[in-house]
This record gives sequence, structure tokens and C-alpha cells, in this order.
Amino acid sequence: MNTDSSTDARDLTAAADDAGQRLDRFLAANIEDLSRARLQTLIRQGHVTGPGGIATDPGAKVKAGDSFRVSLPPPEPATPAPETIPLTVVHEDPDLIVIDKPAGLVVHPAAGHATGTLVNALIAHCGDELSGIGGVKRPGIVHRLDKETSGLLVVAKSDAAHRGLAEQFASHGEDGRLTRTYEAFVWGIPDRRIGTIDANLARSTANRTRIAVMRGDGGRRAVTHYEIAETFADDDGKPLAARVRLQLETGRTHQIRVHLAHIGHPVMGDAVYGAGFKASAQRLSAPAKAALERLGRQALHAAELGFVHPGTGKQLHFTSPRPSDIQALYNALQGAASTTAKSSRRGTKSNVSKR
Repeated sequence: MNTDSSTDARDLTAAADDAGQRLDRFLAANIEDLSRARLQTLIRQGHVTGPGGIATDPGAKVKAGDSFRVSLPPPEPATPAPETIPLTVVHEDPDLIVIDKPAGLVVHPAAGHATGTLVNALIAHCGDELSGIGGVKRPGIVHRLDKETSGLLVVAKSDAAHRGLAEQFASHGEDGRLTRTYEAFVWGIPDRRIGTIDANLARSTANRTRIAVMRGDGGRRAVTHYEIAETFADDDGKPLAARVRLQLETGRTHQIRVHLAHIGHPVMGDAVYGAGFKASAQRLSAPAKAALERLGRQALHAAELGFVHPGTGKQLHFTSPRPSDIQALYNALQGAASTTAKSSRRGTKSNVSKR
């Protein structure tokens, strides 16, 4: 493959082994920094030429000896406007950026949040370093955190990095490359110290703003692993709450919050999925009750993120300290009777079956 830097074009010639392949597959196999979806768009837009002139069919079959040129147009300006919003940058290089997102910051523009999002902030922060995701100068979002969930988030700056990170997130950490650990403070204490919640999720038919557990084979598979790290009692010594560490095997919208509510232990402060636990809040000590009111959000934090750098192949690992509002809640809960559970991966995991 030759690259003409003056026109930003890629020249390729099909070998005998390439004969019979779809054009989009052939190009994707030989141009590592462009996704197949991006190449399909370039083909349809007339940016690929072959033996017969402009090639517009991604499914056209390649013949041995066929030569193709892929011309890359300059990335279009990002649709979301750049906005100067303070960011806590944990790591940054030419391929990607890791952010410690504060609670209250929406990740991506959407209905009701057209501005003031992480994407707006990243467009301003990264500027010309954004080489174009899908032909547009924008950051590549490969995973998200709820607006009121704080913690670590990785974002791609280039098509190649976006492709590599997306592939890791799609594998859900099964090959050991990706690690995502969350910390949550939940109402009550789960029956088993270590457990797995395996329950399909889908958007609720009764309220489209909420996610619900689906019975049977409906919805999309969602799996959350949890371990109790510490338990807390009320002033009478009765079990009241727990600090839980969670690892995601899948990454569905509101997954942790819905799964924990499903087993009867919603995240403290979750007004959507934990509204039925107001009576439990009355059992909090005065300092803990005040801390929870000041928190004003779900006590959920993305504390750990690890992945393989898509450019260098190096394993990266990041941790985020507990934010001050959740730390205040933790300190207040510790003020009452508490029991620290041994944090060990040993033991039998319980499976909370689909319901």
C-alpha cells in the first residue's frame, strides 16, 4: 500500500488471495486506521476508484490485480460546538484521553442536553488533535457514564484508536484486556458476599426514560459481578447499608443501578431506581442523613479502568479516588457501627438467575 501524503490517499492492489472478497472487507483488511463502516461510507460517497472508475458498491467483488485508490477528504468540522469546560485529565496522548468525569456532566449531546457536555469540552480541549472519527473532527465515545455517576472514562482521538478501544469494550473483558471496577453504596446487605447478577435489560415499556429487567429471553444480556467490601449498621446495630465493588461483564444503560435494585439493594441516593427506600433513610444517623441529602445523586463511582492501548499495545491501568461527596457519606456511615468484610476473590460466587 502506498500513501500519497499530498492528497491523503491510499493506493492498494489486490493479490491472488484477495480475489472474491467484498470491496469493503478488502479495504478494511489493508487500511488499519479506518473502520469498515467508515470505508463503506467513503465508497458510497465516491471517494474510492478502481479499474472501472469510481466504485460505489461496498459489496462488489475484488479481482486479483485490481488497483484501488481511497481518497480521504478532510474531516468535517464537529457538529457540537467546542466549549471551554474544566476537565480532570488523567492521561492523554495522540491517540486517546482518559478523563475523571465529575458528577453532573453529561457525556454526549442529546435531547435536553445540547450543550455543556463532555463531548463539547473535549472538542475544545483536543482541538486539531482530533484526526476525525468517521470523517468528523469529534472524540470517539466508546463507553459512557450516567450524568450523575462520577469516575473514569476513556475517549479516542482517532479512527484507529476508536476501532481498537471499541473492540475491547465489545469483548466485555473476557480476554483480560479490559477492566472496569465501580464502587457503590447500597441499601441493605446482599445475602452473599460475592455474587453475579445475570438479568437481561431493555427500555421500560411503561416509562421510556427507565430501564427494566426483562423476563425470559427479552432484552439484551447484562451481567454484573459484585463483592461486598464493607457493611454498615444503624444506631441499634441492625444492618443498614453496604459498600460494594462491582465489575461489569457487559455495559448496558443504567446496568449497575437496575441490577442492584433488582436484587433489592438499590444504590443509595438513586431517585429513579431506589425511591422505595425512604424508610431506610430515616434509620441513618443525623450526619449520614445530612451527607446523603448533600450528595443529591446515586452513590456510584467508576473507580478503576484498565485497557490495552490500541496504538502501543501497552496495558494501561488507572484509578480514581472517591469523590468528596461520596467520601463524606462514607465517613458518616463509618461513624455508626460498621463491619469490614474481607476483600477476597476466594469463595463461591452466587448466581442471581434471570427473572
